[in-house]
Amino acid sequence: MAAPEPFDAVDVIRTKRDRGELSDGQIDWVVDAYTRGVVADEQMSALSMAILLNGMQRREIFRWTDAMIRTGRRMDWSAVDRPTTDKHSTGGVGDKITLPLAPTVAACGAAVPQLSGRGLGHTGGTLDKLESIPGWRASLSASEMLDVLRSTGAVVCAAGDDLAPADKKLYALRDVTGTVEAIPLIASSIMSKKIAEGTGALVLDVKVGSGAFMKNVSSARELASTMVALGSDAGVNTVALLTNMETPLGLTAGNALEVRESVEVLDGGGPDDVVELTVTLAREMLAAAGLSGGKDPADALKDGSAMDVWRRMIAAQGGDPSAALPVARETHTVLAPASGVLARLDAYQVGVAAWRLGAGRARKDESVQAGAGVELHAKPGALVRAGEPLLTLHTDEPARFDRALEALDGGYFIAPEGSRPDLPALVIDRIG
Repeated sequence: MAAPEPFDAVDVIRTKRDRGELSDGQIDWVVDAYTRGVVADEQMSALSMAILLNGMQRREIFRWTDAMIRTGRRMDWSAVDRPTTDKHSTGGVGDKITLPLAPTVAACGAAVPQLSGRGLGHTGGTLDKLESIPGWRASLSASEMLDVLRSTGAVVCAAGDDLAPADKKLYALRDVTGTVEAIPLIASSIMSKKIAEGTGALVLDVKVGSGAFMKNVSSARELASTMVALGSDAGVNTVALLTNMETPLGLTAGNALEVRESVEVLDGGGPDDVVELTVTLAREMLAAAGLSGGKDPADALKDGSAMDVWRRMIAAQGGDPSAALPVARETHTVLAPASGVLARLDAYQVGVAAWRLGAGRARKDESVQAGAGVELHAKPGALVRAGEPLLTLHTDEPARFDRALEALDGGYFIAPEGSRPDLPALVIDRIG
C-alpha cells in the first residue's frame, strides 16, 4: 500500500488563494506531486492562477525554482578548464544574438554551454535558425556536449527532457490557462533550466517593447530583478540587461536569413545594432565569469577569432559551415508608399509576418521553413524614398503572402523628411 501524501492539493491552493505564503514543505511537495501526476492539471491550474493574482515572496520563488530543478538533473562542467558563462534572452524578433555571441565569448577565453529552444508564435528559436545549416544537429548527449565545449569553447544545443522536467509540464499548462504572465512562474521557468544547466555565470537579456513578452519597462524590470535574485541565491553570478524590442534586431527575421546575417557579424560586418548588442552582452558575460580585462569581444569579431570558433562549433555538431544556406523559392517586395524618415517599424507585426510566411510555428510539433522570413531594407531613423524597397518577404508558398501583408498593415510609419523620431536606446537598463 502506497504511503499517504504529506499534503493536500486543495489546502495548498487555499493558502495561496487567501494570500498566504506557501511553506517550503508545501512547495516541495506540490511541484514533485504534479510532476508525478498526483496533483491534477485542474488543481495546478487553480494554484497557478492564485500565484498570478496574489504573487509570491522571494523565499517562495526561490524554493519553487529549486523544487523544479530537483525534479531532474543538474549539469556539471567541472571538467572544463575555463570559467563557464551563459546568456538567456526572453525572446524577440530578429534576435539572432546567440549565434555570434557564443563563439565571440569563447574566443575571449570563457566556455559557453548554451541550452536553447525553438520558436513559438512570433518569436524565433535559436535551434530553428541553426538547423537551417546543412547537417547541424541540435540534440546531443551530455558527453557530446562536454566534448564540443572542451574542444571548441562553445556549444549550442537542445535541453534534454531530464532538465527540470516539471517546467515542461507546467509551461504547457500555463499556456492554456491564461497564467503565462505570472512573473514568479516566468522567472522560475527560465531560471530552473538555467541553474540546472550548471553554468557559473549568467547574463539575462530581458526584452522590452512590442515584439517582446514584456511590453513595458516596469514589468520587464520586475522580471529581471526576480531572476537576478534567483540566480544570486543559487550561487550563480547573475546580471540582467533590459534591451529594446520595439523594432526587430538587425535586418532579418527568419531562420536561414538570420544565420546569414550572424555570419556577416562574425566576419567583422553586419548591422550596427546586432554588433552593439553582441559586444555588450559578451563583455557582461566575460565580466560575470571573472574574465574582464582580457581580449575584448569587439577585437574577436574583427580579427577572425570568433569566426574560427563558429566554424569549429558548427562542424563539431555535424554542420557544414561552408555550405550554402536554404533560400526561399518565392519573394514579394513591399515598396515605401512615401518619401521621408522611417519613424516606426513594429517588431511584433514583423514577427507575425515572418511566422505567417513559414518561419515560425503555432504549435510545438509543427515544422518551419528554413528560408522563410522578412528582410528589412531600412530601420527607424533612415531616409526612405517612395517606390523603393522597404521590406522583402520570403517563403516557399506564395499563398502565404496575403496573410503576411495583413500582419504588416499599419506596422510602419514614414514621417516627413527632416523629422527626428524619438528612438529608444538599445540598452535601457542594467540590473545586478
